[in-house]
Amino acid sequence: MIRVATASHAYNVLFGHSFLREAFESLADITRTADRIFVLTDENVWKAQGDTFTAAFPLPFEVYVLPGGEACKSFDQYNACQTFLLQQRATRKSLIIAFGGGAVGDLSGFVAATFMRGIPFIQVPTTILAHDSAVGGKTAINHPLGKNMIGAFYQPQAVVYDIAFLKTLPEQEIRSGMTEVIKHALISDEAWLNELMSRSIYDYSDDELSHHLQKGTQVKANIVAEDETEQSVRKYLNLGHTYGHAIEAASGYGNLSHGESVMIGLIYCLLLSEQYGGVTREQTMSVYRYAQSQRYPFDAVAKFDFETLLSYMQKDKKAEYGELQFVLLSKIGEPYVQKVDVAQCQEVDVLLRQLIAEGSQ
Repeated sequence: MIRVATASHAYNVLFGHSFLREAFESLADITRTADRIFVLTDENVWKAQGDTFTAAFPLPFEVYVLPGGEACKSFDQYNACQTFLLQQRATRKSLIIAFGGGAVGDLSGFVAATFMRGIPFIQVPTTILAHDSAVGGKTAINHPLGKNMIGAFYQPQAVVYDIAFLKTLPEQEIRSGMTEVIKHALISDEAWLNELMSRSIYDYSDDELSHHLQKGTQVKANIVAEDETEQSVRKYLNLGHTYGHAIEAASGYGNLSHGESVMIGLIYCLLLSEQYGGVTREQTMSVYRYAQSQRYPFDAVAKFDFETLLSYMQKDKKAEYGELQFVLLSKIGEPYVQKVDVAQCQEVDVLLRQLIAEGSQ
């Protein structure tokens, strides 16, 4: 168990294997005080894991099934969820359970944050990526002009992370989730990064994967406890996300996974960190070659010119007064925020494209 203690609310992240019933019983003080319980999930998760959830959950509930993946993080789906809750006569005493990946969690949290100005919710993530997104209280939906642009900081009452759900993840979801684990290592611990890069992301045992996910969750919990609403150090968790979100948005949400996009952004930021910090080309290449070996789709960069990506980066939430800000590394394990002008961004974009072109030959 990991305790997340923020200024607004403290809660536990529970880790286990095939322990849903036990976990839910431990949360009886939350679930049994609700007048109604609503499970928000997506069609893929509910088809694959709905029976498991239903068998483990001890109380009656209503379920609302959303489209799979990023498609659920839209205005239309947000409105549909609110309509469902109103039609079902949900109240301020009702409870939402987000059962699914990061997209379901982001949408469900925003629905919970805004329905009657806020009702409690629990995260039950089913992907590797959600070890990151389910913790910390960031909730949001997407806008065609930018990812996660409409949302709120709203902490869950608890997070229940059952490693058993990860057994059936497709390869793309493994890549997507492990990017955030690698990011957590980059901003905290070079030895841990080297340990991660010594193994294929596809070969972990349940215990090994749980170990790394708990380490990543602890890194995030420590940062969120210090800065809940991203005024200072919480920005460090966005390493790789400015350029990565631009690639993801330009590709059309759902075509390139979040983590695949962020991995591209991590290499971009390592190249920037060579110029502004103490990261070496050897370190950049070590991470890049490892990511290549794990089949991350770097060829996606060639589909868009720099001006297209710049238009998305300029909408980044860290941008201030028209200036781009990037999370960089003074060295592995020591992140900081750096203002970077457009000319420098374009220069590093060229370097990244050259790196990818050379790597594909």
